[in-house]
Amino acid sequence: MSTVALQTGKRSLVNIRSLVLHIDCAYASTDVPVRSSTKPTTSVTYVGDNLPINMGLNEVKSLRLTDMRRGGGGRSSFSGIVATVFGAQGFVGGATVNRLAKEGSQIIVPYRGDTYHLRELRVLGDLGQILFSPINGKDEASIRRALQHSNVVINLIGRSSETRNYSFDDVHVKLAGTIARLARECGVQRLIHFSALNASPNPPAIIVRKPSKFLQSKYAGELAVREEFPDATIFRPSAIYGNQHSDGFIAYHFSRWVRPMSYLRLPLYASGEKTVKAPIFVNDVSNAIYAAIREPMSVGETYEIYGPERYKLRELIEYCLRYMRRKSIITPLTPDVFVKAIANYTFHKSLYNIDRMQCAYVSDSFTPGLPTIRDLGIEPIKFSDAIGHMMASMRKSGRYVENPEDFLIPDPPKPVTQEYELSQNLSFP
Repeated sequence: MSTVALQTGKRSLVNIRSLVLHIDCAYASTDVPVRSSTKPTTSVTYVGDNLPINMGLNEVKSLRLTDMRRGGGGRSSFSGIVATVFGAQGFVGGATVNRLAKEGSQIIVPYRGDTYHLRELRVLGDLGQILFSPINGKDEASIRRALQHSNVVINLIGRSSETRNYSFDDVHVKLAGTIARLARECGVQRLIHFSALNASPNPPAIIVRKPSKFLQSKYAGELAVREEFPDATIFRPSAIYGNQHSDGFIAYHFSRWVRPMSYLRLPLYASGEKTVKAPIFVNDVSNAIYAAIREPMSVGETYEIYGPERYKLRELIEYCLRYMRRKSIITPLTPDVFVKAIANYTFHKSLYNIDRMQCAYVSDSFTPGLPTIRDLGIEPIKFSDAIGHMMASMRKSGRYVENPEDFLIPDPPKPVTQEYELSQNLSFP
């Protein structure tokens, strides 16, 4: 009698599970897409999965209930994305984790150092949605442990200078290749790797005769990732801004390591007249990452991510100074600047060194034929429309204003013309 009851109970559980699976599949197939797309979807079979995977927006990736979407969207739901974000402690990493968590993704954050530095990331997702895994860049077991349960891996790891323990080749080439290889071996479906705009085997030498080792290593890292994970999506972003303390543009040019102790003088290469930049807002970059995950046609593509307009570096710096209500003289690079940069490069200081200067003063050039952020359905915001909240906190009197004219927004910077681009031998998008 007990045997018959046990068999009956098993059949009931199987029927209930089949019913729940049928309902979940029906919901997954009738959801409204995030954005309309005219591109056809493709069916791809990945390593370690015997089922065809529809690369559309609302696909069912497996028959396990724990892998299926739950909820109506938002941080307390589950979108079906389990993402490992390498480099989440950085400036772009925090925005990326926030964007993924906003859609209900489960996120694994590999980290080094003190867990106290992760406190801001803990509150970005719902309880249990953001997990942390300690890693060592030279320990493959720890890297495998951090990505073995994920279907998406995002590699944001990068260094602006070399240290005694990690060179550019170690971080941008060897570690990037290791992450790509382990992701392939673990059956990860999507890999997004961050390179850099102007990455090339022979980038232009601006300050000294030797080209930037940073840009050379970024290009070599692209080749290493492509060799290990051919379907990886590679991003080449320009200078990313969005935080006056830790971004790659505002924090660099207005840091005390770069400028003198006061704002009376700001040294730039050729006074900023020979450098053309197209900076991109960090929120646009994080939106592009999420869009690439959802976009089936982004598999195996290389995207160049840059702002909607290009400016002379001098125009950008002068606009920021007008916003900060500071009067400064922009001058060419002086001998004391080179002494400081060489000393910092010798003693492995991270922010201001010769190689970092090479990257900062290389004009942004684009590769014809490569897709851009607009191909992901995102219209990037202009520099003048996104910089206000950062510049307001950097004013001489902070956010306290005494005169009514302090509320006035200065005129935006003037973008360069196509004729100027052609005269400087720069590709125009």
